[in-house]
Amino acid sequence: MNLLHLFDLSLAGRGSRVALEWQGREYTFGDLDARSNAQAAQLQEQGFVVGDRLCVYLPNCVEFIDLYLACLKLGIIFVPVNILYREREIGHIRSDAEPRAFISETAGLRSEGDYPRPRVALDGDSPAAIVYTSGTTGVSKGAILTHNNFASNAVNLLACWRITEADRLLMPLPLFHVHGLGNGLHCWLVSGCRMRLLERFEHAKAAAEFLGFRPTLFFGVPTVYVRLLDQPGKVAREIGSFARLFVSGSAPLPAEVLAEFQTKYGHTILERYGMTETLMNISNPYEGERRPGTIGFPLPGVSARIVEGEVRLKGPNLFAGYWKRPEATAAAFDEEGWFRTGDMGERSEDGYYTLLGRRSDLIISGGFNIYPREIEEFLLRQQGVTEAAVVGVADRVRGEIPVAYVVGIGWEAAVLEAACRAELASFKVPRTFIGVDSLPRTTLGKIQKHLLPY
Repeated sequence: MNLLHLFDLSLAGRGSRVALEWQGREYTFGDLDARSNAQAAQLQEQGFVVGDRLCVYLPNCVEFIDLYLACLKLGIIFVPVNILYREREIGHIRSDAEPRAFISETAGLRSEGDYPRPRVALDGDSPAAIVYTSGTTGVSKGAILTHNNFASNAVNLLACWRITEADRLLMPLPLFHVHGLGNGLHCWLVSGCRMRLLERFEHAKAAAEFLGFRPTLFFGVPTVYVRLLDQPGKVAREIGSFARLFVSGSAPLPAEVLAEFQTKYGHTILERYGMTETLMNISNPYEGERRPGTIGFPLPGVSARIVEGEVRLKGPNLFAGYWKRPEATAAAFDEEGWFRTGDMGERSEDGYYTLLGRRSDLIISGGFNIYPREIEEFLLRQQGVTEAAVVGVADRVRGEIPVAYVVGIGWEAAVLEAACRAELASFKVPRTFIGVDSLPRTTLGKIQKHLLPY
């Protein structure tokens, strides 16, 4: 089977039911099936064939969903691109993925007309998407995710989190990220629940969206949950009265936020653990103790173990490798075939896993991964900068924020910030630039970031 067989439980089996709310308009599952058939016909007319790549650089919108379903129907490999990326980052993905087309606006997309569904033979091992994730060297690599990867992930979450067609999903997460795509979009399409899609989470509109739609299910990142703590107690209690499940991921959830949220909303946020290369791995239980500070137990079919302090994984959720990077793919797995996550962790006597941080110096800010070396190398190309080190500093709202330490003469913080904003995604721009005379190093020249004075 492939993903469409699962999605047809809704696209075909629930065709007349309202599936999606987007900007005040309702779409049935049948509408979405027909719209994506029309989009698939347009892609075929443009010469797309099985295995071609399509890069999509769009914010959340119904057209994003049309394109994604059209690609699945044609066997085109879908390549979502972070809309916060700038030309340098986009250029790398375009060069690496070699797409037949790059779509960055909705104008000209076909969504009307009566077109038959394309008939393309695909199996579970066929690639569905390439999602780019930065490596510790700062080189962005494309993780190949198959139909089986996505299918096993969706089936696990529906079973373990009790997601059904009776649910109502409020969806503010970006669809270009595996959290929004692999969890939100797929759980919605397989379960047949009703989804209200937002372009993004807006703090000022959050209460109105929750109270207007009355969702039973919500996926968020820690930054969003921190913002939700600002809601008045009466509003929070009402939201909690109709909600069934709040899930947090993409970055560690501070224990104090979990506790405050439980007090204010009457719900214990379910924290889980996933990666671009693996989708969901480990989750706190729906029934039973959702233990603060932990990520819970491996999901069905997923095996986990701790090797030299690192979490390693096996299972049907593991990606098929990095696009055009056989050496990087080989290095990602140990000699027994276990995936090296790069995350340090431990397992309690009763089986709960806890993450202890990255083996590398990865910064996770608002759910987005930031690899310091990419920023450091960019800063070193700026006038007056002779050395640079970027570290993550704790931040209540975003979890962590990047801070840069700069050695040199004649550089100005405002100039460096402007250069970063012109060339880097906004979440990668250091929030502070601190001048130092030198960077602490070992005798072998390795920078000792933990000795920096922030």
